[in-house]
Amino acid sequence: MEQTVFETHRPAARIVDESLADTRLGVYWIEDVAASADRYPQLSDSITVDDAVVGGGYAGLWAAIKLKQAHPERRVVLLEAVRVGWAASGRNGGFCEASITHGEPNAEARWPDETGTLRRLGYENLDAIERFVTEHGLDVDWERTGQLSVANQPHQVSWVGEHQDPNVVGLDAAQVRERVNSPTFLAGEFSPRENANLHPAKLTVALAKFAANIGVEIYEGTPVDRLDGRDDEPIVLETTRGTVTAERVALCTNVFPSLLKRYRFHTVPVYDYVLMTEPLSAEQLDSIGWAGREGLADMANQFHYARLTADNRILWGGYDAVYHAGGKIKRAYEDRMESHRRLASHFFTTFPQLAGVKFSHRWAGVIDTSTRFCAFFGQAFGGRVQYVAGFTGLGVGATHFAADVVVDRLEGHITERTELELVRSIPLPFPPEPLATIGINLTRWSLDRADHNRGKRNLLLKALDALGLGFDS
Repeated sequence: MEQTVFETHRPAARIVDESLADTRLGVYWIEDVAASADRYPQLSDSITVDDAVVGGGYAGLWAAIKLKQAHPERRVVLLEAVRVGWAASGRNGGFCEASITHGEPNAEARWPDETGTLRRLGYENLDAIERFVTEHGLDVDWERTGQLSVANQPHQVSWVGEHQDPNVVGLDAAQVRERVNSPTFLAGEFSPRENANLHPAKLTVALAKFAANIGVEIYEGTPVDRLDGRDDEPIVLETTRGTVTAERVALCTNVFPSLLKRYRFHTVPVYDYVLMTEPLSAEQLDSIGWAGREGLADMANQFHYARLTADNRILWGGYDAVYHAGGKIKRAYEDRMESHRRLASHFFTTFPQLAGVKFSHRWAGVIDTSTRFCAFFGQAFGGRVQYVAGFTGLGVGATHFAADVVVDRLEGHITERTELELVRSIPLPFPPEPLATIGINLTRWSLDRADHNRGKRNLLLKALDALGLGFDS
């Protein structure tokens, strides 16, 4: 097995130690808006409404907004167990990508007849988000910068130019390093329409405020414990604070257990780890270039992602994607110094000219991984309950598309979106424990081996590909 560039060119341990010495375990984005974010009351009584949305992340916020805009006269409530945007929506990488399928290779493998349509809808979806942000003057640090995908290993260079998207431009080593100066970058691809950078917690704050201003009732600290109903009767949501009776319900609970038992095994929680640097000086920023402020990721199976913030910090995350035995979600799992040290080492391998930069924050987020690596849609009670989950870490943009699908289906509308095989099909569930732990960790090991073996996939990965369960980032 060959060594990766990150193993061949490890920085001195002292550099990593010093960079993490004063790092805070906390989510930079959420802390940055803590003083300005509106807070919403807990539910205090049982109520009857027209539409209820469960989950105060991006998908739930977009769904509530779209339901209220479609029918201003209807009573729409949003129920959030903790606080709006506290989970994945407030702690992600700050990317809003066009892909609604977690990359075009994933679409090509699963829906080859729809790939072109899915690509177009993805671009239209990102354009629609940008229009909404611009028209309503949302302060979310929005920058439509495009996406730069880089090859760090010789075998990845041959993948450049294979993209079917005509918007993607292949770059050689000199062209890549002219954009972002790293000695590890051997080639790359640039997609000018693919990505916008944003401040994820500012977006959750802005969407919640917009929703409240148009009449959506938001209740925080109100976890929903149970859903009940019959096809011909209103849906009842039982919370710790009272019941909510609704004609229609949108379930947007991301990684947390589905209120519809039939989908309990369709997602698993995978932890992703992130570092944020202190703001770079003008000299430090000049040493790496990055004048285009593109979203940045590499082409490995275990890939890194990075972006520049509005105040010129670098967010650096990815690589480790950790499934903890039993599929539990615990705050303790966010503090994994092993992963944060590995990220810091890889950061200084990529940008050795930034030796001496310190990380101000480190954190983790839980990804709702599905077996097809992008969102899926479920329903119950004659379509009056709609469910979406499984974004697999690429949901900032895809949640807007998902909300459109959820609203279309609640309204009974047949649209281009609702007729997609992507929407109509359901992925295979994960197996129960302990098979889930064994299978997921064996797959992670196999993807790591592929990165060490010139991208060659072993028998397990080839079998998963044949079953439609494989993943190519």
